[in-house]
Amino acid sequence: MPDMVFRSVALVVVWSSGFIGAELGARYAGPDTVLTWRCLVIAAVLLPWSLRALTRLDRREWARQAVLALLCQCLYLAGVFWAAAAGVPAGTSALIASLQPALVLTAAVLLDGQRVRARHLAGLALGSTGVALTAIGDLSAGLSIPALLLPLLAMLSLTAGTLLQQRWSTQRRTPALLPTLAVQAVFTAGFFTAYTAAAGDLTPPPSTGFWMAVAWGVAAGIGSYSCYYLVTTRDGAGRASTLLYLTPAATALWAAPMLGQPLGAATVLGLLVSAPAVVLLRTPQPTAPARAVTQPAPRCTAQA
Repeated sequence: MPDMVFRSVALVVVWSSGFIGAELGARYAGPDTVLTWRCLVIAAVLLPWSLRALTRLDRREWARQAVLALLCQCLYLAGVFWAAAAGVPAGTSALIASLQPALVLTAAVLLDGQRVRARHLAGLALGSTGVALTAIGDLSAGLSIPALLLPLLAMLSLTAGTLLQQRWSTQRRTPALLPTLAVQAVFTAGFFTAYTAAAGDLTPPPSTGFWMAVAWGVAAGIGSYSCYYLVTTRDGAGRASTLLYLTPAATALWAAPMLGQPLGAATVLGLLVSAPAVVLLRTPQPTAPARAVTQPAPRCTAQA
């Protein structure tokens, strides 16, 4: 039990730290510059597994990983980091992102006709209400609607990638975790490098703070994969997915002292309303197979 508690706390802390990293990076450079160097370093760290994948994955698998990298990494990270640059509070982005497992469940019900318990519907309603309350508070504080759409689009992209990965995983043998993550890291680094070079923002600023933000993002990115995979394999995918609902509160607590982002009344109310969704959405569906549709696949889980 102490080990499980430690793994759970580690996942919540490390996962939420990614949203803080996006905010830190926005203080020193544009989101494209920060993302490019963050992704290049991660790709370099995972390079040994990328080389191993050259002989272990066929062309079709490389193509599939490229699509997953675009949805689960490139578009998701772009939405989160551009949202931070646009002034969206870290807690708000984390709260919107935390609805991804719930949206996967909703899609499974609508697209595959799977049954769902009434408590799951209540959890979806509470989670959505919490996000809406927080968004209303941000809008009243002067944040624009387009800025709030950025983390929403990021979450939708991650959801699409997760659903696609789950469908593909039923059609073939699932590749090993590290090689697939390494391949996605290579594609993601190439995507942002090409975009940033075309935009003329590839040169990093001569700032220690910038490289500290990049290092923070690298640690959060690799750490989140490790913690998520560890909790999933040791404690079950249900617990790992449920813990993601605790990250908005953790992110808001990080952001208050580190970034000077106050906990407004709307944010606190949104978090309190969303909190019961953790309990309601945790119970497994009675008709779900061993691979629960409510859980995001580790190979298609992005971290800011």
